[in-house]
Amino acid sequence: MKKTGAQLAVFALEQLGVRYTYGIPGTHTTEIYDALHESRQITPVLVTHEGCASFMGDATSRTTGGIGVLVIVPGAGLTHAMSGIAEAYLDGIPMLIISGGVRRDVEQAYQLHGIDQLEMAKPVTKACFLVTRQSEVISTIYNAYTIAMSGEPGPVFIDIPLDILMYTGQVEEMPVYVQPHAETHPDQTAVEKAADLIISSRFPMLYLGWGAVDAFNDSIILAEMLAAPVATTLQGKSAFPNSHPLFTSTGIGKGAKPSGQWALKNHDFLLTVGARFGEVATASYALDPPKNLIHVDINRDVFNRNFPATLTVACDGKAFIKALHMELGKRGYSSRNRLNEVTGQIRQLNETYAQQWIHKDRTDTVQPGHFFRALQRRAAEDVIIVTDDGQHTFLTAELFPVNRPRHFISPTDFNCMGYCIPATIGAKLNNPDKQVISIVGDGAMLMTGLELVTASAYDIPVLIFIFNDGELGQIAQFQEIPLNRKTCTILSDKIRFEGLAMMAGMAFLEIASDMELDARMDEAFGIYQSGRSVLVNVKIDYSQRTMLTKGAISVNLGRMPLAQKMRFIGRAIKRRLLG
Repeated sequence: MKKTGAQLAVFALEQLGVRYTYGIPGTHTTEIYDALHESRQITPVLVTHEGCASFMGDATSRTTGGIGVLVIVPGAGLTHAMSGIAEAYLDGIPMLIISGGVRRDVEQAYQLHGIDQLEMAKPVTKACFLVTRQSEVISTIYNAYTIAMSGEPGPVFIDIPLDILMYTGQVEEMPVYVQPHAETHPDQTAVEKAADLIISSRFPMLYLGWGAVDAFNDSIILAEMLAAPVATTLQGKSAFPNSHPLFTSTGIGKGAKPSGQWALKNHDFLLTVGARFGEVATASYALDPPKNLIHVDINRDVFNRNFPATLTVACDGKAFIKALHMELGKRGYSSRNRLNEVTGQIRQLNETYAQQWIHKDRTDTVQPGHFFRALQRRAAEDVIIVTDDGQHTFLTAELFPVNRPRHFISPTDFNCMGYCIPATIGAKLNNPDKQVISIVGDGAMLMTGLELVTASAYDIPVLIFIFNDGELGQIAQFQEIPLNRKTCTILSDKIRFEGLAMMAGMAFLEIASDMELDARMDEAFGIYQSGRSVLVNVKIDYSQRTMLTKGAISVNLGRMPLAQKMRFIGRAIKRRLLG
């Protein structure tokens, strides 16, 4: 039979269960968009910018466990999308990027969008493919999908030249996708060694990252069996129920909440699953080397990079956690007799810390402690929370509990501003029956706020809270503390976010003080539950610093050479005295 490359590409995506693609049609992709128009399964979503398309694809993967798919033009389409592709690459998120490519059936040079896309994409993808004939289209997409989803997941790029997409070619068969068998059983010897270390330990602790997000229920079983405090990475915040009595903190080390610091101080064994001890999660590596570290990750390259391990196990995190608690169960091991003692200490420290964020109501701003308590009272138990990069991210991580796997998403290792709004749209589109709530900084809102028109065009109801302090809050604090000045981090006082809401046909509310919080939040949730989008401008008070901010600043100052440390301190004192 003869098929165009565009028809074959859409067929392959349908076999993979794809429901949405994200992108902007262009000269090199008109044929594939025409084929998507014929699909009864796939809806192509028109975005305002390909960078937003990649964030929507990322959110699709994170919240569903499936794969987000981009269909973009070559050249500028790829460079615009690179921010979200790189975020997915560093965070281990699967993504398929299908790009049209310049024609291979003509000899003329200087074609439109004519750059070497594969070389550009290689640094931020797991693999890149160039399709050279129609008979390769289906097999290439299936292969790319397998690579994207296997091992440590990540993005894969496919260049399909325009002539392949629009011309017909001979195809012998159109096979369905067959999932390759993946060995998920961990090495039994490693499981037994880990069990031996646990049994001989006095105070075990768990540290979970995104690689353990699908081990949610098994992690609860293991933690309770060990009576072990649990901390997570920022990306892995939803890998363990935050309301569980054994949960301490998002983050580890000096950037963690006091309960997390207490647990780490007392631990004599740390089981780390699906985490890499990255800079964000550790507040700039603000912890001493963990004791008796067992490091489990699907990617063996992460082992012994930042902290030495007693035992490393390269395997799927969910499989290892399940095998470990089954091995301990066979041996009759349990530390549940210590459970009340450990959970009592965690509860006391967490309650004391939470209370530090509750102050007398203010009439001029909204305090984070009051905001998150009000939000928690109204949000559903299975709410999906989406944040961006900024001060609001770490406030959310510290003050709002998330109790379902894959229900907290945020840019992490690449830490790309502008993620939240398009990611919210992608998350809600793929989870229509759940609350999806955004918390975004004013600076990040300015980056991708125009994407609200996409939510409006596709009737995707969103509830967005803008934390508006008139600054790039996180960086402004990092400037102010050691430098006593803020440079290029103050936003214009002429910004009116109501204009964005009007443009997108959304409701708009403002919360200017703690006194207005309950009434305005009730109004916002009422509008949202009626099926209409609402944008809420919150005049936030950022004067109280998160543990991550305090931890990162103290550790970076502490590791400076003495002469440089004195120079920084002296400069700060001088500026505070003299202005």
